[in-house]
Amino acid sequence: MSHAAIADKRPSSLRGASLPKWTPWAIAAGSVALGLGISAAAGLDSKIQWALMAGVLFVAGTYVIAARVEGRRQAKDRVATSFVWVAFLLAVIPLLSLVWATVQRGLKVLDVYFLTHSMGVVADSEAGGGIYHAIIGSLEQVGLATLIGAPIGVLTAIYLVEYGRGNLARAVTFFVDVMTGIPSIVAGLFILSLMLMWDMQPFGFAGSLALAILMMPVVVRSTEEMLKLVPNELREASLALGVPKWRTILKVVLPTSIGGITTGIMLAIARIAGETAPVLLLVFGNPFINNNPFEGAQASLPLFIYQQYSQSAGSTAAYDRAWAASLTLIAFVMILNLAARGIARWKAPR
Repeated sequence: MSHAAIADKRPSSLRGASLPKWTPWAIAAGSVALGLGISAAAGLDSKIQWALMAGVLFVAGTYVIAARVEGRRQAKDRVATSFVWVAFLLAVIPLLSLVWATVQRGLKVLDVYFLTHSMGVVADSEAGGGIYHAIIGSLEQVGLATLIGAPIGVLTAIYLVEYGRGNLARAVTFFVDVMTGIPSIVAGLFILSLMLMWDMQPFGFAGSLALAILMMPVVVRSTEEMLKLVPNELREASLALGVPKWRTILKVVLPTSIGGITTGIMLAIARIAGETAPVLLLVFGNPFINNNPFEGAQASLPLFIYQQYSQSAGSTAAYDRAWAASLTLIAFVMILNLAARGIARWKAPR
């Protein structure tokens, strides 16, 4: 055997001691057990207190053990990783708890009848009824808002990235940033003031206008970031061949970034699908089916949930309908997010 092969088999003298791969799991199990023991001894009944105590013990235990075996420098790195895991669990556990509670309570009345019938003449305190009218209202209002907000948002982003220079571009960027944080009730009040000026009654399209206002800045920001990711070499190559700039944008820039743009639009739709305040002000709600968003009050899923829960005092039926409608809305948003991810993978540049 050669000297090089023998040298390769020797343990490196520069490599320090390291903890086994299963060490974090062992520390986590010990932290959970110790946290439960301390909680039981102190008589603490709150699960939040126990979880926080276990997280602190996990981080402290990781640092002490890693410092003794691997040194303080590696221990700091492991502590930073531990903080990331603890923060991840603190964020995921409430979300999973929320989804579990919604599924558990929403399945009580969620069936085909519930999805294909409206409330009609059924009182809020009575059993029966469904959310068909609310599903139609949500689809129409969100669909019209998308038809208005998505093109305006995409075209605004194209202007800012491809053409925007000077004070006008800076002003547009500023107002987009302001609109991103605008409360939904403000958008509803703006459309309501116009309705009062023209003496108009509540109708579904008014809610769509408010939702479009909330949707546009999200679409602008997401589309702007996607357009900035398109390499400038593609634009320069197209322009060098004598292709006009508008055609370069249409045939080169947009197809390259279409996956990310579509994902941003889908996420914006999911964001406005759960808005209640503008719909409450502008649409008013309707227990009957109204297929015309341009005339008369309409229902929507967020508004239906709010109305049923507000009437649930002493009524188990209204309480169950609110949870079932919440589960339907969560499923709708989840489908949109999954579709966005699928489109992003499908249209991602190879």
